[in-house]
Amino acid sequence: MANAPENIAISADGVCVSIGKSLILHGITLHLAAGRWTSIVGPNGAGKSTLLRALAGLMPCHGSVHLLGRPLMQIPARERARQLAWLGQNEVAADDLTVYDVAMLGRLPHQPWLSAPSAADHAAVEQALRATQAWDWRYRALGQLSGGERQRVLLARLLAVQAQVLLMDEPLANLDPPHQADWLLLVRALVAQGKTVVSVLHELSFALQADDMVVMAAGRVLHHGACNAPATHAALEQVFDHRIYVRPLEGMWMALPRLQAPDVSPHFMLKD
Repeated sequence: MANAPENIAISADGVCVSIGKSLILHGITLHLAAGRWTSIVGPNGAGKSTLLRALAGLMPCHGSVHLLGRPLMQIPARERARQLAWLGQNEVAADDLTVYDVAMLGRLPHQPWLSAPSAADHAAVEQALRATQAWDWRYRALGQLSGGERQRVLLARLLAVQAQVLLMDEPLANLDPPHQADWLLLVRALVAQGKTVVSVLHELSFALQADDMVVMAAGRVLHHGACNAPATHAALEQVFDHRIYVRPLEGMWMALPRLQAPDVSPHFMLKD
């Protein structure tokens, strides 16, 4: 996908990542457009989360990553934390912290060392907690919440940063369908405000609601294109061995399961 350099929010050029002796990402070059939502999809082990962590500067890599036109690792840490917000898989936070305090952690990059939160910090936290429908439990301890409630609080922490670029790894984890729909509306609102969102998703029908899609397999990018493009649909079906197919449903593209032919027994079928 061709974009002028000034329209690129975050990019990778020849990025390789190894864990131990295993090469996980194989020289990935990728340029993600600003002011758009890009979903990253692929089968298990494709390297999706590793790529997202490399884009966030959370793991060492060879090659280069740029954020808003600047080399990522040359941006001072506090400035980088104001520009790029991160929500990872299975994130941990102290269970005895209140919901409000967890969301306030997102404001740390904006606060001078050892300073009390400002009025702007409190306003940002309230806005974030209300956006994720977590405001009513702001005084509860994180450890008292369900998995889905906890995820909404961590999402509020991300929003409280008020960053220009937001990276989310499996943000729908533990969310029930209504709150998954709320997340979709929230992301669309962020993009409407000019923010850039990049999300790794297993929920393919949600991923198809993005503006653009990156399809990965075996540590490589197989396709990068608009979510409504036939070539993107073909790449998505192919990477999942045609066990899914993409079709329009009520004005949205959906990924639906394709059942195997009747004369082919699934490998997991029980036999007498």
